[in-house]
Amino acid sequence: MNSSVSEPWQRTAAGANLLGDDGQLTFTIFEEVTALAGQHQAINLGQGFPDEDGPAVIKEAAQRAIADGHNQYAPGKGVPELRQAVAAHQQRFYGFSPDPETEVIISTGATEGLAATILALAGPGDEVLTFEPFYDAYGAIAGLSGATHTTAPLRAPDFQPDLDELEAAFSERTRIIVVNNPHNPTGAVFSRQSLEGIVALAQKYDAVVVTDEVYEHLTFGVPHIPVATLPGAAERTITISSAGKTFSFTGWKVGWLSGPAQLLERVRTVKQYLSYCSGTPFQLAIATGLGLEDPFFTDQAAALQQKRDILLTGLRSAGLEANVPQGTYFVTADTAPLGISDAAELALRLPELVGVGAIPVSAFCSPENTQYSSLLRFAFCKRVPLLEEAAERLSRLRDRL
Repeated sequence: MNSSVSEPWQRTAAGANLLGDDGQLTFTIFEEVTALAGQHQAINLGQGFPDEDGPAVIKEAAQRAIADGHNQYAPGKGVPELRQAVAAHQQRFYGFSPDPETEVIISTGATEGLAATILALAGPGDEVLTFEPFYDAYGAIAGLSGATHTTAPLRAPDFQPDLDELEAAFSERTRIIVVNNPHNPTGAVFSRQSLEGIVALAQKYDAVVVTDEVYEHLTFGVPHIPVATLPGAAERTITISSAGKTFSFTGWKVGWLSGPAQLLERVRTVKQYLSYCSGTPFQLAIATGLGLEDPFFTDQAAALQQKRDILLTGLRSAGLEANVPQGTYFVTADTAPLGISDAAELALRLPELVGVGAIPVSAFCSPENTQYSSLLRFAFCKRVPLLEEAAERLSRLRDRL
């Protein structure tokens, strides 16, 4: 990082690739693509949020909580009902039971949980290791903490960790490794072998494993394996997830953390001076959501897989080489078969060319990393008719270049 980048806001912006060479904030590609999509009446598959609400029973639970007067501050660690529901969820799906009193914290979305964790456990002189491509918040939060953000690559087409390359990225200063699984933006779901290798390296270098598992219920034909369930992992792992992706209520911003009490008490010390608490009626509603019957969770994944396949058909018709995601809302597609090496440039033309918006994978990478420069990310968490129209529009791309 440039030595002149010294103020916290500058470190944050630089970590998210939002600081220009002149030290000024730059526009994000997300803003640019969204503006162009609006200008050209394009279908915006750049942003990862659903265009439909989640289950009515959860909305009704929130309305009922508001009507019943649950409208004041929640406890700093979250309402007991949701902490208990999180613990029950972890036992039900994964077979481990955090203590809802000491080993579960409710946060304002997963991002606040990540921020509180990294700010609590890492600082100047430390390193925060992530895989690359990476969700931009990781770099921003690491920058804000004063720690150095280091990365290990995930390589196409399967985007599984290479454990030799991962170990080369570790050092005696690695304080945290962030494991985003299922992975945004690649859609990869890490194998048990990969996850066990990550745990072994965290043990070897005495690093804390911080997981971002917000897509845990959105996998396609492969299981989600929480790191905390693996041998030797529980005592050094903080598991983070949220309600937004599973229940399609991204605007409610309800997340949670579980992990060893001695680590969570440090995180809570920081978290209470960020938001302290949030969304009391929404917390109660999500407790209802976590208790829904198994078919809800399996049906959600099956419906999303159908949407994935619709978009994959359109991308292949366009002449793109689409990597089949095993989870998340996203598919990456390589534009190189069309003779394109700069997907960022194409992303700015795509809304006008075919009426579809997408985000270059380079937006999730360090500026100096060019190995993903031909890849675009598309979101398929939209209504089926919209995806069918987007697929039809994309099929025209080859002819319009």
